[in-house]
Amino acid sequence: MNASTAAPDAAAAEPAPLQGGTLALLTVGLALGTFMEVLDTSIANVAVPTISGNLGVANSEGTWVISSYSVASAIAVPLTGWLARRVGEVRLFTLSVVLFTFASAACGFASNFETLIFFRLVQGLVSGPMVPLSQTILIRSYPLEKRGLALGLWAMTVIVAPIFGPVMGGWITDNYTWPWIFYINVPIGLFSGACAYLLLRGRETKTTRQRIDAVGLALLVIGVSCLQMMLDLGKDRDWFNSKFIVTLAIVAAVSIAFMLVWEATEKEPVVDLSLFRDRNFALGALIISFGFMAFFGSVVIFPLWLQTVMGYTAGIAGLATAPVGLLALVLSPLIGRNMHKLDLRMVASFAFLIFAFVSIWNSTFTLDVPFSHVIQPRLVQGIGVACFFVPMTTITLSSISDERLASASGLSNFLRTLSGAIGTAVSTTFWEDDAIYHHAVLSESVSQYSQNTNSYSDTLTSLGFAGQSVTAQLNEIVTQQGYMLATNDFFRISCVMFLALAVLVWMTKPKKGGGPSMGH
Repeated sequence: MNASTAAPDAAAAEPAPLQGGTLALLTVGLALGTFMEVLDTSIANVAVPTISGNLGVANSEGTWVISSYSVASAIAVPLTGWLARRVGEVRLFTLSVVLFTFASAACGFASNFETLIFFRLVQGLVSGPMVPLSQTILIRSYPLEKRGLALGLWAMTVIVAPIFGPVMGGWITDNYTWPWIFYINVPIGLFSGACAYLLLRGRETKTTRQRIDAVGLALLVIGVSCLQMMLDLGKDRDWFNSKFIVTLAIVAAVSIAFMLVWEATEKEPVVDLSLFRDRNFALGALIISFGFMAFFGSVVIFPLWLQTVMGYTAGIAGLATAPVGLLALVLSPLIGRNMHKLDLRMVASFAFLIFAFVSIWNSTFTLDVPFSHVIQPRLVQGIGVACFFVPMTTITLSSISDERLASASGLSNFLRTLSGAIGTAVSTTFWEDDAIYHHAVLSESVSQYSQNTNSYSDTLTSLGFAGQSVTAQLNEIVTQQGYMLATNDFFRISCVMFLALAVLVWMTKPKKGGGPSMGH
């Protein structure tokens, strides 16, 4: 193995945990850096029409503001471990935050669409290491017995940011101008970068001189970028009825298949697939991925249903969605602090049961459900969010040694992010296709021979509707009911997935009282 130690001998020893105000300030700094990065995955979504109009492009082109960032980030995240071994975790995190901050400012100053897309690509590429490294650095900085608390505090930002992203994006776009969705990153990024640089000097991790796995890197870039583009663009291009989407799918499948074979035999792989030999990591990553897929699907479908079916504005839909973060914010650090006393499988299984219960609750909604009833299950869901993310992340990393923690965190975060993209693509496609199916079935009952149809038509006529307007109103009612039934179906399927995960989690074997990276 062509590797030699480049860091000073002092770096080889594990630094003592931080204490007091220094630890608190570092926690805030790292959390804000994580919040900023995760927020940017969703904050631009609601601003796409405004950005497209201001820069003179179609909405279909405007979606590249989202896609360019997600593609670049998806490529960079699994490279975290490899980059950290070459550069050092602290140095890599600080550099990523600073570059991300400058790229954010450049996005706001962009005078044309091409420049904006370029800097969004830069944003995505440099953002990759930020989330996994904030996790590993925070864990290393806390005493061993408090690492669960560190993970709970870190998880709050990852959980809350994508929920509040669209709400903040909509509010900023409505009240200011779209560049401010990027400018707000500047003070946050400067503070986070300063905290990392000033508080973590002398705590750099061991570095090694590794040759570049050019073949593995090329296959990763091609495979992941094609896969992410397929997920981002598939729905708008009618999936596999589009030759472009078919081409992306074939290239992604071939590249990823060859990458898996190559990396499994490579001595210095760019992605450490040997992590999957660890039972807890393999099962934990699988459960987090499917759990996040189902959860993120509901995060997407819920506001879509509120706005397209129930007639809510984007602001009110955001308020209806936000309560899921309230209990999660309160409970995540409490669960993290007491994880050493708990059976993590019991906590995670309880979370999936909460998710299943909420899904069934949502599946009972009708078109006349009041706002007060809409937000109640979202509030309860926050309990499940806190009990899911922190314990499952701890289980996943519980058997990983400190020197492999950055690689494991990067790979598990990559799978989580990719699962969110898959969940979005699958859920929205299923929702619309199922609504079309229900529309067709319901339309069979709408005829001149139906007493209910005639009664409703008479009511519309008495209200002033006539001729084609009556037919249009009937079709609108059938369409709304079709989407309502599709929403109910989606949540029933989600319930089944969560129940299966509640059972699967018992196949893991975390150490009692264990936490992430036990230093073995």
